[in-house]
Amino acid sequence: MDYNGIAAIIFIILMVVFLYIERRKVKIQKIFFPILYFVMYKSKVGLKSMDFAARKIPSFLKGLSFLGVLIGFLGMVLIVIELLKNTFNLLLEPGVAPGIQPVLPFEAKGVFFVPFVYWILAIFIIAGVHEFSHGIIARAYKVKIKSSGVAFLGIIAPLIPAAFVEPEEKQLVKKSLTAQLSVFAAGPFANIIAAGVVILLVVYVAAPLSGSAFDFNGVEVVKIVEDGPFAQAGIQEGEIIHKLENTRIDSVKNFTDALNEYNAGDIVVIKTAEFAYAVELGAHPKNASKPYLGISTKQFREIKPSFAARYGFFIPRAIEWLSGFLYWLFVLNLGIGLFNLLPLGPIDGGRMVKAVLERISPKKGYKIWKYISLFFFAVILFNVVAGFL
Repeated sequence: MDYNGIAAIIFIILMVVFLYIERRKVKIQKIFFPILYFVMYKSKVGLKSMDFAARKIPSFLKGLSFLGVLIGFLGMVLIVIELLKNTFNLLLEPGVAPGIQPVLPFEAKGVFFVPFVYWILAIFIIAGVHEFSHGIIARAYKVKIKSSGVAFLGIIAPLIPAAFVEPEEKQLVKKSLTAQLSVFAAGPFANIIAAGVVILLVVYVAAPLSGSAFDFNGVEVVKIVEDGPFAQAGIQEGEIIHKLENTRIDSVKNFTDALNEYNAGDIVVIKTAEFAYAVELGAHPKNASKPYLGISTKQFREIKPSFAARYGFFIPRAIEWLSGFLYWLFVLNLGIGLFNLLPLGPIDGGRMVKAVLERISPKKGYKIWKYISLFFFAVILFNVVAGFL
């Protein structure tokens, strides 16, 4: 087990100890207890800040929240289409990657792995942005916030940290449909905006810093599929690819573009820092017309000697860490924001659909919403289970 796994286990142990010590302030929201549940630690953190922001710019917040509702429903359509399309492909081709996987700091089959330090920092930032936005919009519409706090999704043991705000539900259900939808959509919308901000930071901060500190001169072979074309050619994990035939390889995109010039069955010469290999390209599992190598790669970079001479080696490594963190912060912000727009039970998208259906048909709306939720729960469960098979 590497340091990421060890750090994750230590973190889980500390969470369990903390929750036990503070058990009088803890509430358990049972889903399929003790298999699946939420542990909620209530506090008043951030409530004054939400009130302050809502008092200062209520009109702006209401206008922005209306845009959030529109983006929310568009995002809901997008994520539903992609999830159903991926599920359909899974039924036809069991080898296809599932559309939804647990995001965890463990490397395991069926898990979307994120290195622990990136994972824990990103989760807390994303959860904070998400829930604080719910709270601000609720206060802009004069809905009382009873508490805020930290939550943990438990799968047997508390695993995934989150955050929450607890609005006064009796007040919220009496508000207009626009107000309710605005409050529900605020969290996912904030995550989508945050993902856009992160992209700007990458383009205008991280990329220029990386360009000044590093030379990008190849791609590193991270993993090799057993019995795949690379494995048969004898290429080893950790080797650096510098050429594909006569094309110099500087980046992952450059490598992918060069590879797509060839077809399955072609024999190409790939040069690494160690050797030159003749590789017969296979057929891609998802698209037989495209070539397949059976590997995963990442960008290889070297610190520029001139930059190291001036700034040493710590600053380049800090820039590299920042670039990696911004990448994961973008991926998780966008992924978690869109996931929360699924029309499923208690999450934001589900509450949006429920509010609309009950407004259209007070008698039948709840029943329709329940069937929709059960359907998407089954679809998500199928995807998650398929990932482990």
